Amino acid sequence: MTLIQLLVIHRNEFVAALGVASSAFMIILCMSWSSPALPKLQAWDSPIPITADEGSWLVSTLSIGLMLGPLITAVAADRIGRKRTLLCSAVPIAVGWLFMAFGNSVGFLYTARFLFGLSVGTSFAVSPMYLGEICSQTIRGSAVSLTGFVGKLAFIVMYGIGPMVDFRTLAWIGMSGPVVFTLFFMWLPESPYYLLSKGKDAEAEKSLSWLRRSSCVTKELAAMKVFLQQSKDYQGSFKQLFARQYRKNLRIIGILLFCTTCTGVTMILAYAQTIFMKISSDLDPEEMSLVLGIIQALATGIAVLLIDRVGRRPLVLFSLVGITLGLVLTSAYFATASENSSPALGWMVFIALLLTVISFDVGLFVIPSIYHAEVLPKPIRAYANAASTIGHGAIQFVNLKLFQVLTDSAGAYVPFALYSMAGVVGGVLSYVYIPETKGQSLEEIERMVAEGRVKSVKPVSDDKLFQDKINKFAL
Repeated sequence: MTLIQLLVIHRNEFVAALGVASSAFMIILCMSWSSPALPKLQAWDSPIPITADEGSWLVSTLSIGLMLGPLITAVAADRIGRKRTLLCSAVPIAVGWLFMAFGNSVGFLYTARFLFGLSVGTSFAVSPMYLGEICSQTIRGSAVSLTGFVGKLAFIVMYGIGPMVDFRTLAWIGMSGPVVFTLFFMWLPESPYYLLSKGKDAEAEKSLSWLRRSSCVTKELAAMKVFLQQSKDYQGSFKQLFARQYRKNLRIIGILLFCTTCTGVTMILAYAQTIFMKISSDLDPEEMSLVLGIIQALATGIAVLLIDRVGRRPLVLFSLVGITLGLVLTSAYFATASENSSPALGWMVFIALLLTVISFDVGLFVIPSIYHAEVLPKPIRAYANAASTIGHGAIQFVNLKLFQVLTDSAGAYVPFALYSMAGVVGGVLSYVYIPETKGQSLEEIERMVAEGRVKSVKPVSDDKLFQDKINKFAL
């Protein structure tokens, strides 16, 4: 089936996925705000003068809120629904942008960043849940990839427009995110799974009929009810995360968490313009930031094409090799560069930073979420995802704060050297423990994880794989 045919047949599902993608655009605007904003706040004509230390707290405060987001989702998603929870995530962001637009002290900025974090954590937790429950098996991968791609476009907006406008105007540009998302998403249907779980069968049928563009959804609704009943029979708990039989599963998730948080890409994106100001180059920091944003969107598009062709494990390893090489070159530049350094060296480190970000987006940006769905058993999946998001926020908070501290006290080469070491460690751990799951059934993946294998020993039939994917995503 061609791409055009898929778009026509699943048109309404792609519209709903685009609505979710607009939430990704909304939250990436918040996450990328610090790159153009920090130089404005630390300039001589700053509307709210801040120190470098306060700037690092501004960047890292978002991670505190991010850790609380999954806890909100755990309660709200099953009580008020996936759609309402996602819509509510726009409220703290809108309030945060108002604080940015009218606040006159750094306290308003801290509060805004914390509110941003609440929404980011909530959206990260509920968006995959909503997409998994509304999309047909044949387009779920494309729908998730669309969310990542649209989110990356927010970097282009913030990096491209942010440096050219004043601080207050930047806040109003950010406000466009929750406004567009709310106006778009409010008209879309609730998840039929959630509606069935609340006994609203008629509403569930209406929702599913719109999504599938068909009035004949009786069989699928019946299958959903069966899956919901089965899921009730396999309710887990946080306590089960410590059970012996899940240790190898959680080891894989832990390694991927280490690789995504400790290799420094989040810091590069948060402090992009500040880092570029330290580079001797013919390009302005603003121009470098714009190029970085465009490159990210292109790299994410490439990842969509490669994931189901090359496989997960090769892309993870490629990602870590590219990240580590880029970080080593960047650290070497900052260790040896001076004010009179040649612009050619500046170009070298700029390309090295681009290599780092491209490598991350091609592999580690999208693949961990796939492993979460494939290697985590149903009883612990929700709790492991919540724990992973909280851990991500905690590690990111420490890293974002330490980046500025280490840069000011020891030099920019130190954090990049530490990130490159993390890349080496992550590469070794991934090579030893991360399995290849492309084209494998859940049963085969479960055996691979239990036996500690990284490669499959037998092929899986297409019929078996198709049925297995239905079971996986339906729950």
